[in-house]
Amino acid sequence: MEMTNHPSPPTPATSAAEDGTLTRTAYALRGVLAWAAFTLWALAALLLVAITPGLERRRRITHAAARRILPWIGVRLDVRGLGNLPAGPCVVVANHASYLDGVVMKAALPPRFAYVVKREMASVPLASLLLERIGTQFVERFDHHKGASDARRVLRSAHNGQALVFFPEGTFGNTPGLLKFHSGAFITAVRAGCPLVPAVIHGSRAVLPGTRLLPRPGRIVVEFLEPLPTAGEVTAPELRDRARALILERLGEPDLTA
Repeated sequence: MEMTNHPSPPTPATSAAEDGTLTRTAYALRGVLAWAAFTLWALAALLLVAITPGLERRRRITHAAARRILPWIGVRLDVRGLGNLPAGPCVVVANHASYLDGVVMKAALPPRFAYVVKREMASVPLASLLLERIGTQFVERFDHHKGASDARRVLRSAHNGQALVFFPEGTFGNTPGLLKFHSGAFITAVRAGCPLVPAVIHGSRAVLPGTRLLPRPGRIVVEFLEPLPTAGEVTAPELRDRARALILERLGEPDLTA
C-alpha cells in the first residue's frame, strides 16, 4: 500500500516564536498610538496654556488635560487619601520612578499645587514653556550660589501660601527602590511652618520604566499619607527621615541607600 507523506505540523517552538512576534508587533503599535494620543493632548494643552490669562485658569487646564491623557495611553489612575491634603499651604513629597510621574501628580493633585523641579527642565523645548506658564519653580542643583537663591525664592512662595510638590530623590533609576532624599523640600516646610504630606506613587515604573520608549497599559496608584506637622522643635533632617521611612514602608521597594 502506498504511503502518503503528510506535512508535519509546526513545532511548538515555531508557534511560540510567531506568537511572540505578533505580541511584540501589537505592543509596539499600541505604544505608538498611545504616544500619538499623548502628544496631541499635550500640544493642545500647551496651546491653551500659552494663550490663557490667569495662573489658576492655566493650572486647571493642565490638571484636566493630565486626567484625560492618562486613559488615552492605557493608564488607570487610582488616587487615595486626598482628604489628607490640608486646605492651606503645604509641601507634598513623592517618590520618583518614571517620566510619567509629573503627569500623574498633575492629574492626582488639585490644580492649586506648583511643582519644584531641577533647573535643567527650563531648557527643554515646549515643556519649559508649559512649566513656566503653570508657575513651576526651577531650582539649580549644581551651582551653590544660584541654588541658594532659588531656594530662597521657593521659601518665599511657601510663605505666601503656595502649596508645593517635590520629588526629593531628584531623579530616578532603572533599579526598583528608593534613592536618597535631598533636603530642600524639608527645609522649605520647616522654615515656612507648613505641614508636609508624604505621597507614594505605585506602578509608574511598570507602565513606563526608564529603559523603555513605549508605555504599557496598567494601573497607577497615588496614595497621600497623613500630614507631618512642622511646628515645635522638629528639624529638616528629622522631617526628611520620617517622611522617607513612611514612603519606603508603603512603597514596598528596596532602600537603595542601605
